Amino acid sequence: MGNKWFITGPDTLLTMEIGAFILEMERLAPPDLADEMDVGRIGLIIEGKQYLETICTALDATPAVISQAVRAGADMLVVHHTPIWNPVTSICGPFASLVRQVMESGLNLYVMHTNFDRAPRGVNEVLAEILGLSYTEPLSLGIAGDCDLTFQEMSRRLACPLRVWGQISPPYRLAVVGGSGFSPDLIEEAECKECTAFLSSELKHSVMRQSSLPLIEATHYALEAPAMKMLADRCGWQYIEDQPRLQVWI
Repeated sequence: MGNKWFITGPDTLLTMEIGAFILEMERLAPPDLADEMDVGRIGLIIEGKQYLETICTALDATPAVISQAVRAGADMLVVHHTPIWNPVTSICGPFASLVRQVMESGLNLYVMHTNFDRAPRGVNEVLAEILGLSYTEPLSLGIAGDCDLTFQEMSRRLACPLRVWGQISPPYRLAVVGGSGFSPDLIEEAECKECTAFLSSELKHSVMRQSSLPLIEATHYALEAPAMKMLADRCGWQYIEDQPRLQVWI
């Protein structure tokens, strides 16, 4: 989007006032697209500087990400997962360190979660593009489309290992739910939409046992980080990589 994101601030630098930034973000990922569980957990969750010049994005607001954003001189960090999920009754330990670093630097922290999952060019539409899905249609929290990838090629495109439960070979109609989407209700919805396989992350043994569809398990990071990276590319922001370290032993 380049400079049309920005307006001229009081110091004649190319900046954006925080209110204008929020309006633009809500246009990209309207809050009313979010699940009920996200009420109070998305949007601007930590307020900092009023004018924004340098913006970073990441999947998670980890201590490492916060430190890198501060070193980059960021005024805003946009993430997918809030670091404040449960009600806060005390601020101490690692959480206190994270909050202190954010507050002392004047960094704003903005969260787009399930509203970005459903948004145009959001988490699931980006996954559909990466996987080359055709004849796509929306699911209640995901997207379905025809797929002709082998699992080796799917693993390569997602840049993560896959675990496959059940037998399936291409071509197939694939349901994709970015993040942790293996629930019986979503699997049932996918089957009703004539999907023949289901891709998500964090599969429970009990769900696998009762599934009527073959299940393809990727990592949570691999399914959601691409959309945040693409958002950064579109807007000219800096994406901060903080991929969890994963080792696979066979």
